[in-house]
Amino acid sequence: MAILVAWQLTASAGIYSAAQLPPPGEVLAALGELIRRGELWHHLAISTQRVLIGFAAGSALGLALGGLVGLSRAASAVVSPTVQAIRAVPSLAWVPLLLLWLGIGETPKIVLVAIGAFFPVYTTVSAALSHIDPHLVEVGRAYGRSGLSLLGTVLFPAATPAILSGLRLGLAQGWLFLVAAELIASSMGLGFLLIDSQNTGRTDVMLLAIILLALIGKLSDTLLGLVSFTPSAGLR
Repeated sequence: MAILVAWQLTASAGIYSAAQLPPPGEVLAALGELIRRGELWHHLAISTQRVLIGFAAGSALGLALGGLVGLSRAASAVVSPTVQAIRAVPSLAWVPLLLLWLGIGETPKIVLVAIGAFFPVYTTVSAALSHIDPHLVEVGRAYGRSGLSLLGTVLFPAATPAILSGLRLGLAQGWLFLVAAELIASSMGLGFLLIDSQNTGRTDVMLLAIILLALIGKLSDTLLGLVSFTPSAGLR
């Protein structure tokens, strides 16, 4: 509410023109315009679909590779330096390469979101597994657990809170990478809406796209947080 009041006061004070900072009422009118034209739900649906599919793929790979690194010191020595180097590549730097390799369809967009989701999950899982109490691992081995069995029955359950935090970070990173993903020859999606409104000078639609990205990102994080709360409570 404080942000809305400050926004309205700043817009009314004439510090910026309406083209630079439209008041909240104009942004709300832009929302109504998109709803009347039937475009809003298509933009929301396609962006959500891209994020969810990319997040599922990226987090699955992050769990698998993070588990391998946490389970094996040799794998950690080989894989970790390379992954950390690739992690430093900015999201926009992937766009021309993905266009070259995968074309202009849905695949490169989903792959870019998956890249964004992968690194927080991988980093969190590998770090959490490396800090598990070694006595717990010894008990698991004493009961005949090793390899994937040890990972699934001892290591992952012990690291569950950290893994769930990594999944939430991965989901947030997926939404961050979405805008870059929707630069790839998109005609739908919130990222497309943001870029298209910049090109057409529709600042009201641009601010609306930013607000929608913030709201839906927060909503998805809240839902994942509610899902993750139940199993963690059960473990306690």
